[in-house]
Amino acid sequence: MRIALERYFEFDRLGAQWRTEILAGVTTFMTMAYIVFVNPSILHETGMPIAAVTAATCICAAFGSILMGVLARYPLALAPGMGLNAYFTYTVVKGLGVPWQTALGAVFLSGIAFLILTAAGVRQMIVSAIPFELYSAVAVGIGLFIAFVGLRNAGIVVPSPATVVTMGNLRQPATLLAIFGLLLMAALLAWNVRAAILIGIVVTAVLGIALGEVSWRPQAYSLSDIGATAFRLDIRSALRIGLVEIVFVFLFVDLFDNVGTLVAVGKKAGLFNEAREIPRINRILFSDATATVVGSLAGTSTVTSYIESAAGVVAGGKTGVTAIVTGLLFLVALFLAPLAGAIPSAATAPALIVVGSMMAMHAVEIPWADPVIAIPCFLTMLAIPLTFSIANGMALGFTAWTVLKVARGQWREVSWMVYVLTALFVLRFFYLGAT
Repeated sequence: MRIALERYFEFDRLGAQWRTEILAGVTTFMTMAYIVFVNPSILHETGMPIAAVTAATCICAAFGSILMGVLARYPLALAPGMGLNAYFTYTVVKGLGVPWQTALGAVFLSGIAFLILTAAGVRQMIVSAIPFELYSAVAVGIGLFIAFVGLRNAGIVVPSPATVVTMGNLRQPATLLAIFGLLLMAALLAWNVRAAILIGIVVTAVLGIALGEVSWRPQAYSLSDIGATAFRLDIRSALRIGLVEIVFVFLFVDLFDNVGTLVAVGKKAGLFNEAREIPRINRILFSDATATVVGSLAGTSTVTSYIESAAGVVAGGKTGVTAIVTGLLFLVALFLAPLAGAIPSAATAPALIVVGSMMAMHAVEIPWADPVIAIPCFLTMLAIPLTFSIANGMALGFTAWTVLKVARGQWREVSWMVYVLTALFVLRFFYLGAT
């Protein structure tokens, strides 16, 4: 059995060892385990029960990671995507007033669309057509968006009728607790502690409980609690024409997340072949799409590959065994769902700020000296947090990119797929202006 597994996962060719693969899986889990607490804290703002969402988060992360390891045989872990969960909560549910059941229906439809587009080869076509600089700008914009939400939840930034936003009261106990958590996570990251975010969340939450800043009473928990969100999606309402844009954004942003993760982790793990292509990319995309469908059925937002997988690769992970171990640990984490209610926003808000800062690293990939590239990228990065909409940032960036390329006489350099996407975004502007 062991020999058969080693042959399937190509241990000899990759120079992999069981001990290293298992430790790499543990490392990946520890670096991304914060999602067990952060994702429910974001989706809970839609009115979804926090224990149910925590269980759904663990289930889809376990399913997606194990499927990725078994089917695609890569050390890539999956979980509900940061940025996508923020879009789900703040733009779709709270911004547009869409019930969370209907929003889950839109996530389900986007997952089905992922599967169809993957089978037809369209997602692979989009991957090769999207300008890399615009992907980088979207990643940075989402990071700023997430960080802004974290600053707001921490009370560091508050609304202002005079200046839109301003500095909050830093003497508030909850705000001071959040600042402590932020400094703790930053210090742990500075010392290269792999579980820095998770440790920061737990320590801050414990301190909040000790100081009386957390109001929580332990309750009996059963895995049946997931029934509060499982299969509660409303697909019929999501099929309304007004939600087509939402489904498109779920699809498009998830595509960007996956491309960036594949590129970043692929370089570290040596996944690219001599033609600079990733073998079995269809299996990677299929795993991601299937996990999104399962996640929507369980009760959580879009599932995507995680950049934290790079930590496991750095620790020596080379095969799908790493992802499988990570998935199994998420199953263990499933039994921690009752603890989610004890995690205050003051503990999870710093995690959002830190994750946002990590996503800002993509800004170095943009050639800022070239205005044809720099201006669209800047508009994308700025519009996402300021309009509180990933879709608006993407629309402005793509439109500006195409217009400036044509104005410079470089229209032949623009892929036909980018023209199609730009046309869709322009139509979206007219649609918004008419409503």
